[in-house]
Amino acid sequence: MATVIRLARHGAKKNPFYRIVVTDSRAPREGRRLDQVGTYDPRQKPSRAVFQQEKLAHWLSLGARPSLTVAQLMKRSGLAEAAPAPVPEPEEAQP
Repeated sequence: MATVIRLARHGAKKNPFYRIVVTDSRAPREGRRLDQVGTYDPRQKPSRAVFQQEKLAHWLSLGARPSLTVAQLMKRSGLAEAAPAPVPEPEEAQP
Protein backbone atom coordinates (compact mmCIF):
# COMPACT_ATOMS: atom_id res chain seq x y z
CA MET A 1 0.00 0.00 0.00
CA ALA A 2 1.45 3.37 -1.05
CA THR A 3 0.86 5.98 1.64
CA VAL A 4 0.71 9.69 1.02
CA ILE A 5 0.53 12.71 3.33
CA ARG A 6 -2.06 15.16 2.01
CA LEU A 7 -4.77 17.66 2.94
CA ALA A 8 -8.34 16.69 3.83
CA ARG A 9 -10.81 19.58 3.66
CA HIS A 10 -13.09 20.36 6.58
CA GLY A 11 -14.97 23.47 7.65
CA ALA A 12 -18.02 25.27 6.36
CA LYS A 13 -18.80 26.66 2.93
CA LYS A 14 -16.29 29.40 2.02
CA ASN A 15 -14.54 28.79 5.36
CA PRO A 16 -11.96 26.08 4.64
CA PHE A 17 -9.94 24.28 7.26
CA TYR A 18 -7.64 21.40 6.40
CA ARG A 19 -6.33 18.42 8.32
CA ILE A 20 -2.98 17.02 7.25
CA VAL A 21 -3.57 13.28 7.06
CA VAL A 22 -1.79 10.08 6.10
CA THR A 23 -3.86 7.94 3.76
CA ASP A 24 -3.67 5.34 1.04
CA SER A 25 -2.87 7.05 -2.26
CA ARG A 26 -5.95 5.49 -3.90
CA ALA A 27 -8.42 6.75 -1.27
CA PRO A 28 -10.61 9.80 -2.00
CA ARG A 29 -9.85 13.17 -0.40
CA GLU A 30 -12.47 12.75 2.33
CA GLY A 31 -12.01 8.98 2.54
CA ARG A 32 -10.57 6.76 5.21
CA ARG A 33 -7.38 8.00 6.80
CA LEU A 34 -4.64 6.18 8.65
CA ASP A 35 -3.55 9.04 10.91
CA GLN A 36 -3.75 12.82 11.35
CA VAL A 37 -0.35 14.53 11.55
CA GLY A 38 -1.34 18.20 11.61
CA THR A 39 -3.67 21.02 10.60
CA TYR A 40 -3.61 23.92 8.14
CA ASP A 41 -5.72 27.07 8.43
CA PRO A 42 -5.44 29.28 5.32
CA ARG A 43 -7.91 31.87 6.68
CA GLN A 44 -5.52 33.18 9.33
CA LYS A 45 -3.20 36.02 8.37
CA PRO A 46 -0.55 34.71 7.85
CA SER A 47 -1.81 31.20 7.13
CA ARG A 48 -0.89 28.67 9.80
CA ALA A 49 0.26 25.06 9.48
CA VAL A 50 0.81 23.01 12.64
CA PHE A 51 2.54 19.63 12.46
CA GLN A 52 2.82 16.91 15.09
CA GLN A 53 6.52 16.32 14.44
CA GLU A 54 6.77 12.88 16.11
CA LYS A 55 3.90 11.44 14.06
CA LEU A 56 5.17 13.09 10.89
CA ALA A 57 8.68 11.69 11.38
CA HIS A 58 7.24 8.23 12.06
CA TRP A 59 5.22 8.15 8.83
CA LEU A 60 8.08 9.58 6.78
CA SER A 61 10.35 6.84 8.13
CA LEU A 62 7.79 4.26 6.99
CA GLY A 63 7.90 5.64 3.44
CA ALA A 64 4.91 7.98 3.28
CA ARG A 65 5.45 10.73 0.71
CA PRO A 66 3.97 14.22 1.03
CA SER A 67 1.85 15.76 -1.71
CA LEU A 68 3.21 18.89 -3.40
CA THR A 69 1.07 21.17 -1.22
CA VAL A 70 2.07 19.45 2.02
CA ALA A 71 5.73 19.53 0.96
CA GLN A 72 5.45 23.31 0.51
CA LEU A 73 3.82 23.68 3.93
CA MET A 74 6.59 21.59 5.48
CA LYS A 75 9.20 23.76 3.82
CA ARG A 76 7.56 26.94 5.16
CA SER A 77 7.49 25.40 8.65
CA GLY A 78 11.17 24.43 8.48
CA LEU A 79 10.55 20.68 8.21
CA ALA A 80 11.64 20.25 4.58
CA GLU A 81 14.99 18.65 5.42
CA ALA A 82 13.19 15.59 6.84
CA ALA A 83 10.88 15.12 3.85
CA PRO A 84 11.50 12.87 0.85
CA ALA A 85 10.69 14.05 -2.65
CA PRO A 86 6.97 14.88 -3.00
CA VAL A 87 4.56 12.77 -4.98
CA PRO A 88 4.12 14.23 -8.49
CA GLU A 89 0.59 15.14 -9.48
CA PRO A 90 -0.93 12.86 -12.15
CA GLU A 91 -0.90 14.38 -15.63
CA GLU A 92 -3.87 14.44 -17.96
CA ALA A 93 -3.75 11.90 -20.78
CA GLN A 94 -2.91 13.52 -24.10
CA PRO A 95 -4.86 12.20 -27.15
